[in-house]
Amino acid sequence: MTDLQGNLLVAQSGGPTAVINASVAGVIQEAGRHECIGEIYGGLNGILGILNEDIIDLNEEKSGTIQRLRHTPGAALGTVRYKVDFKGRPEKAAQDIQRLFEVFAAHDIRYFIYAGGNDSQDTAHKIHEEAVRRGYPLRVIGVPKTIDNDLPLTDHCPGYGSVIKYNAATVMEIGTDVGSMATEEGSCCVVEVMGRGAGWIAAGTALARRKTDDPPHITLVPEIPFVEGPFLEKVREVVGRLRCCCVVVGEGLKDSSGEEIGADKTRLDAFGHPVLSGAADRLADLIQARLGLKTRTVKLGYAQRAAAHFASATDIEEAFATGVAAVKAAVEGQSGFMVTLVRQSDEPYRWTTGLAPLGEIANQEHFIPRDWMSEDGFLPNERFRAYAKPLIQGELRLPTEDGLPLMGALSKVRVEKKLPPRVA
Repeated sequence: MTDLQGNLLVAQSGGPTAVINASVAGVIQEAGRHECIGEIYGGLNGILGILNEDIIDLNEEKSGTIQRLRHTPGAALGTVRYKVDFKGRPEKAAQDIQRLFEVFAAHDIRYFIYAGGNDSQDTAHKIHEEAVRRGYPLRVIGVPKTIDNDLPLTDHCPGYGSVIKYNAATVMEIGTDVGSMATEEGSCCVVEVMGRGAGWIAAGTALARRKTDDPPHITLVPEIPFVEGPFLEKVREVVGRLRCCCVVVGEGLKDSSGEEIGADKTRLDAFGHPVLSGAADRLADLIQARLGLKTRTVKLGYAQRAAAHFASATDIEEAFATGVAAVKAAVEGQSGFMVTLVRQSDEPYRWTTGLAPLGEIANQEHFIPRDWMSEDGFLPNERFRAYAKPLIQGELRLPTEDGLPLMGALSKVRVEKKLPPRVA
């Protein structure tokens, strides 16, 4: 194989995780080891920043800053929710693709690494296919990223282990608080976590259960249709025994007709989906109205994906490794693939990286198997626990300043623009 000489461009897309920057650090450090890669660039705010030729020179960053990225939440390069939409807006998509390749050519980009979830892998796939069609020498590799853990063909996704580690610990703490105030009147607490289509995050909080009566007492996932009657009966039974009940609900919980119970259809996100913000409130109203129980809600929101201070060391190691593997695959001549995590054993936990075709990943979702949940659908079973438990292992020793975490912040030295401004 002949080395492909040129520059590397890395970018991030979609919702951040506590470890997405560890993947970028892996890309940067590995890219610096290969003579065939000249400059190492970062695209600001994902594909939209590349379209606007907003590119920074990552060779200008200090090595200490790159190291601190491993423990810095958010998206160090900036992120975006922007879709190259050939189905909905074919003319605009064709214009975007043309502009992307003009930017690639202007800056001699021969390696493109894109870290993100379902839509990001779809974008990477489109760019790979277009490079092949044009005969433009470009190697495209996707890096998996999503707390939702819903990408297919990978055992799990970087970011997932950290979010369930934080959420499970938080549910333990909330449950202890609620239980300490339990009286004969009974009470309920509903904790809402992220997860539109898949319930991996909600299910992960069940790792908090060390004994039968530990919280969460009920977990509700989008894969299992919500039915009021059995749910209320379960709440009544738990409160009857323990005087309190802790419920965890995935924000995308659906009823038997497939409607999201917490969807606000008057507000749409960047991809046209109804904004999800009311599943916990809906359940609380139901519990108070039907059972007369004092009920409070907790929405973990951005905290669950930004809690780098309580990230899983295993998750950080895997996220970094996917970035390294992406560069190695590209240098070795691969293109049109996403790096995957391959589980080799549960106890002891062993893993390695692999590759899967982007075309088999783009716009696909991976859901919790039904036989990983209890028969009544209210709690994950031991199959799920065996899967999830290794992913939260390992504690961090974070650098601090004045008692708070010391994070990494890129200096973002801009690369000179070479093209006329993009026509939006």
